[in-house]
Amino acid sequence: MILSMTGYGKANADVSHKRVQIEVKTLNSKNIDINLRLPSNLRELELSWRKQITTALKRGKVDVFINIEKNENQAEAKLNKPLIQSYIEDLKSITLVNETDNAKLLNMALSLPDALITKEENLTEEEIQIYNTTLQKALEEVNTFRLSEGINLENDITENINKIETFLNTVIALDDSRKDKIKERLESAMQNNDIDYDKNRFEQELIYYIEKFDISEEKTRLKSHINYFRQITETNAPNGKKLNFIAQEIGREINTIGSKANNAEIQSTVVEMKDQLEKIKEQLLNIL
Repeated sequence: MILSMTGYGKANADVSHKRVQIEVKTLNSKNIDINLRLPSNLRELELSWRKQITTALKRGKVDVFINIEKNENQAEAKLNKPLIQSYIEDLKSITLVNETDNAKLLNMALSLPDALITKEENLTEEEIQIYNTTLQKALEEVNTFRLSEGINLENDITENINKIETFLNTVIALDDSRKDKIKERLESAMQNNDIDYDKNRFEQELIYYIEKFDISEEKTRLKSHINYFRQITETNAPNGKKLNFIAQEIGREINTIGSKANNAEIQSTVVEMKDQLEKIKEQLLNIL
């Protein structure tokens, strides 16, 4: 089972006199990277929320957005009288407003930061539970989204790995006749140039030459890596890092086959395998 690191989830709840909406967006990242900015009255939840997010999402760049809408039943804000008076005195010294026009000065002072004080009550256990449950619902939506995206990724990756296996079978078929062609080519070169040679020595050199360019082990290992890659895609997520490691091993065998084959048709097929592998590597960047 493959999960994408791209996801989105949203959940709403009513907490006391407030309507709360929590949104969670995720993108790919090597590790867990959480961007969580809580209002001052929710700061006590930050550590537990980070643990909750890490447990649910495992890996990825995570942005958490919290929107709190206060309803009409909320207690009215109080005036920060000392600060407002200070603002008015400062405004008198820097504005052209007539000192007797107190209404204008008051309106200007009220628009400045912290002129109004809203009493923030401590969170109750019930409220904390609601906030935690709401976050969990948003995280569950993210994982549902990730699973849906993961299915699409798995289909694409399966298609790519199947093509690599098809190209490998082509290499195997070409390799079966490659040794005979090498021998025929060398013998023809000797005869065309009328070179007198020791057949026994020629056979020894030919064996050495063929062994030097033998790709039997590479073919076997590549086949094994392809099968192992398929097995890992069926395991429980997260499996992205392991799949990335196997893809590197697949690439190593493909490169070795290309460098040792000394055959135009095989090398052309190797290029096709590399193309499919690059597509897989790009997709693996977004797998959990």
